[in-house]
Amino acid sequence: MRKHSLNRTLMKGLSLGIFFLLATLTVHAQHYSYESVPNDPMQTRIYTLKNGLKIYLSVNKEKPRVQTYIAVRTGSRNDPKETTGLAHYLEHLMFKGTTHFGSSNVEAERPYLDSIEARFEQYRHITDPAARKQWYHQIDSISQLAARYNIPNEYDKMMTAIGSEGTNAYTSNDVTCYVENIPSNELDTWAKVQGDRFQNMVIRGFHTELEAVYEEYNIGLTSDWRKMYAALFAKLFPTHPYGTQTTIGLGEHLKNPSITNIKNYFNKYYVPNNVAICLSGDLNPDETVAIIEKYFGTWKPSAHIDVPQFPVQPALTAPVDTTVIGKEAPTFFMGWRADAGNSLQMDTLEIVAQLLSNGQAGLFDLNLNQKLKVQEVGAGVTDMNDYSVFYLYGQPKSGQTLQEARALALSEIEKLKKGAFSDDLLPSIINNYKRYYYTQLDNNQFRANQYVDAFINHKDWKQEVDKLNRISKLTKAELVRFANKFLGNNFACVYKEQGNDTTIKKVEKPSITPIPTNNDKQSDFLKEIVNTKTTPIQPQFVDYKRDLTKATTKKGLPVLYKQDTSNDLFTLCFVVPYGDEHNPMLSYAAGYLDYLGTNKLSNEQIKQQFYKLACDYSISERNEVSYITLSGLNSNLPQALALLNNLLNNAKVDKEAYELYVEQILKSRSDKKANQKANFAALRNYVTYGKYNPTRNIPSEQELKSMNPQELLNLLKNLKNYKQTVLYYGPSSLKAVDQLVSKTILSPKKFAEVPAIKRYKEEATPQNEVIIAPYDAKNIYMVQLHNENKLWSADHAPIIALFNEYFGGGMNAIVFQELREARGLAYSASAVYASPYRLGGNESFYTYIITQNDKMMDCVTEFNKLLNSVPVRQSGFDLAKQSLMKSLASARTTKYSILTSYLAAQRLGLDYSLSEKIYNALPSLQLQDVINFEKENIANKPFKYIILGDEKELDLKALEKIAPIKRVTTEEIFGY
Repeated sequence: MRKHSLNRTLMKGLSLGIFFLLATLTVHAQHYSYESVPNDPMQTRIYTLKNGLKIYLSVNKEKPRVQTYIAVRTGSRNDPKETTGLAHYLEHLMFKGTTHFGSSNVEAERPYLDSIEARFEQYRHITDPAARKQWYHQIDSISQLAARYNIPNEYDKMMTAIGSEGTNAYTSNDVTCYVENIPSNELDTWAKVQGDRFQNMVIRGFHTELEAVYEEYNIGLTSDWRKMYAALFAKLFPTHPYGTQTTIGLGEHLKNPSITNIKNYFNKYYVPNNVAICLSGDLNPDETVAIIEKYFGTWKPSAHIDVPQFPVQPALTAPVDTTVIGKEAPTFFMGWRADAGNSLQMDTLEIVAQLLSNGQAGLFDLNLNQKLKVQEVGAGVTDMNDYSVFYLYGQPKSGQTLQEARALALSEIEKLKKGAFSDDLLPSIINNYKRYYYTQLDNNQFRANQYVDAFINHKDWKQEVDKLNRISKLTKAELVRFANKFLGNNFACVYKEQGNDTTIKKVEKPSITPIPTNNDKQSDFLKEIVNTKTTPIQPQFVDYKRDLTKATTKKGLPVLYKQDTSNDLFTLCFVVPYGDEHNPMLSYAAGYLDYLGTNKLSNEQIKQQFYKLACDYSISERNEVSYITLSGLNSNLPQALALLNNLLNNAKVDKEAYELYVEQILKSRSDKKANQKANFAALRNYVTYGKYNPTRNIPSEQELKSMNPQELLNLLKNLKNYKQTVLYYGPSSLKAVDQLVSKTILSPKKFAEVPAIKRYKEEATPQNEVIIAPYDAKNIYMVQLHNENKLWSADHAPIIALFNEYFGGGMNAIVFQELREARGLAYSASAVYASPYRLGGNESFYTYIITQNDKMMDCVTEFNKLLNSVPVRQSGFDLAKQSLMKSLASARTTKYSILTSYLAAQRLGLDYSLSEKIYNALPSLQLQDVINFEKENIANKPFKYIILGDEKELDLKALEKIAPIKRVTTEEIFGY
């Protein structure tokens, strides 16, 4: 790396005389030393403070916001064996406050927190159930005394006050990372809060937050992918924490936590020389570093960070198989152990994965997925600090075993090892890799994530910047040699069979007394943050008369155009006023097209040509409209558009492909019926719309099998007969776009009339109803839905936005505070007053929660208390309003989004930004307006209680007191 330092500048200046030396000193004394790399597209600066704290910065001024990540170089890899899940616990507790916030009296609170800590240390060694229950009651009682001083959610209040978005955190094997997206003028305030948070953390509200972790654990029990991941890593890393312990931890350890171990872990790893602050956005680098130094500069480093070391993992010399059981579709998941994440081996592995599976022209894509020989197979790489994994995954098609599907995948690897792939494939992969990389550079989250990955995995930034250059030099011969050496029989494989997993044991619900939310209290620190004044960001709302160009092609097609000459990337979209409400076969036609060729080009050749051009297309639909989208390198746009047009107009029926395609559809339908989230989505649609809804509006098995596939192709071919709207974003001139589209797309002399639609219509809720669909799991998904067919109006938008922010929208909202913070009833809980996306749609309201079966009625009771008498909290309202104003002021509609947002506005009958209307109306809205809105539209209203769960574990008698229970079958909600 090239390092900019004061010393180096002085040495270079010595030979130029005293005057120049003094001038150099004057300039550079105002700047911080940093590392950078020539030709870095992100122009990254890497600073290191005296205490070892790393700061990665990238400037991107598209929006006046900054994506922030604070990454700690520790994760579940470093969890003590006796308290696995600790790193993840700590992540949750980092939101509970410090010695300066989260408490009304830290000194009075401290003895109770110490007592709770000591009692948990004893509790974790007690095995007698009765004694444990009695001891936990003591912890709960003392927690009530401590909670008199606890002010939950003060961290969230502060982030709300500065207009932060996406407040979150995550833990994995090697990293714990804290996430915020903030307005650029709030950087100082953000840093002040974070500096205090990382240096003065206090563990409080422990046992209720523990319940949230229990809930997260129980939710994970239904995830077959989590089971497969754990099982594969157990085989690949038999004596390493990657394989011996999971991030969420063991259930027994979750029941027996140690606050002492958590504190020791925090003191050991949460030190500045083990942390990186990663930022990208609208910032001034030197000012940013000065701010960070102001709040983090006195943080004391560790003289030695003692990271546990583990023996080298034994070599695998033969395939190792294992089996897990779960309700979802049968799947195989296999992997090869690779070098550490900072190894140059990762370059080669990523390209090998693309040779197999890139979505268009890889060996798996062309030889297995496109030919419908399996349901799906894919490949990828996951890099970690100590080792990495190259993996394959796949699902067998109907009538195929997991072993047969795996054998097909391995046969393609043998072709790779023989070099049996097109010479065009490798250069095409490189071009598409570059396209993806440069597309992502607009994304602050992508940039900052790159920094987190580099820091956590000890990657030299020069190595990252040079990556595109390195992979561009890889040759086919090198890749073939590598594949023969690496991809041997040294793999592990997990077969995930479908069935009932009898080993699942959820973490049971302890008896918890709700803690007070103390919303009438505020710490002085919170008051200071809330009252901090910054130079306001002036809003810039999209102006559809100024920010885009409206035109008409020579053939009469309306055009929405926005030029961008900053790169050679484009997006071209044809918006067709015809969707699945007109004809549900449209999506099946688009799916079938993916497997076809023309008279002159095979399907394989078409895929290869698109990939070679670094372009791709998609066809999607939404109710009344369809989108045919083409994107990629603008220099290849003419060829790509001609290729797509040729395919749409000249696709050739392949009856065998159609039969296999129908088999795949039917298998996919069966798989969805085994998936918890898919079941709940189907149930919600069934209850919201009735029997005619997006889930059930599909052809039957018999209709699919008897369908003439040529009719599907005609459906796509005839889309050009409707008057489409053309969207273009890229470097070409409007004239060039007109000429290209008019020349390539043969529009009719007279456009066809769009047929009438059968619109999905929400059903009203005139009385309470309870609707249950079955799913055998340790938790339930539940929504309470109210809809009185009130038509939406743009005039309602400001109060709706403010109500959602105040009541149910985020961590500072009432729902989260009351159901999770105070009572530990759920990991995920929210409520939304919903608006439609098109005119004629209804406003509606719903709550949403995932919780344990035995907490269902507690959730219903607490939700209904909130709904029938919404808490009146002026401070919470003021923060919600402040947050919404700041978020809207710092939001920007840019690039291709200008065009799509205009279409969205049109669907609502608007020709202006709805955000601008909301922003202008907010100052005059008061808390009483929100309360009145809630009383008028939500309080004491009838609801549909939509529940997906196992009846055997639910309190049916309590539900029957709400309304008679209506049971619907899995077949009813899916329609098959």
